[in-house]
Amino acid sequence: MAYEPLSNSSIPFGRGGAVSRESTHRVLRNTYALLALSMVPTVLGAWIGVKSGFSFFSGSPFIGFIVFMAIAFGFFWGIERNKNSGLGVALLLGFTFFMGLMLSRLLGVVLGSANGAQLIMTAFGGTAAIFAAMATVASVSKRDFTGMSKFMFMGVILLLVASVANIWLQMPALMMALSVLAIVIFSAFILIDLQRVIRGEETNYVTATLGVYLSVYNVFSNLLALLGIGGGSDD
Repeated sequence: MAYEPLSNSSIPFGRGGAVSRESTHRVLRNTYALLALSMVPTVLGAWIGVKSGFSFFSGSPFIGFIVFMAIAFGFFWGIERNKNSGLGVALLLGFTFFMGLMLSRLLGVVLGSANGAQLIMTAFGGTAAIFAAMATVASVSKRDFTGMSKFMFMGVILLLVASVANIWLQMPALMMALSVLAIVIFSAFILIDLQRVIRGEETNYVTATLGVYLSVYNVFSNLLALLGIGGGSDD
């Protein structure tokens, strides 16, 4: 599948400086296609991680978190720097493989339940439904949701701080509350990021895919965590 890198300078502008509808549709189409492709290395990474018992957090959870963030931000930097080339796509797919590895610990715990496979499929179905709903709203609504991004970003910072604190607190109720909040915040980010593409505010499909992928990943992982806490069965 061929992708067409688009930069701000390559987008044709019409009267009033608006991005052409054709270019916007091309960015959106490439974003959806690359998002679908990114699921392949994610699933592969998760499968390898489950089979090998991979975990960054088996020793010190805090040190593991710091290492994870350092690697993730390294990928972010590399992807953004090379977003107009094939290397940017390769780095993005490498990042999704890494995120699959990171998901494997949660998947392993859930699969330890008798109904683990069912919980994973339920989380997948819920994530797909949320994505479809947000994509539909982004496409048909005339309301501008992009202004919510600042508040959502503050929510992400709150999530990170509270998640780090819960490494020591180990409070299941707080974990559940954070998962619910994360689902709400990252569902909103799916809407915001897709609408930015549709409105011509994001003209690079690699950057757009990274943002949407992170939101979808977080919705799925937090749905799965909630289901694992509340719906796991040992029978």
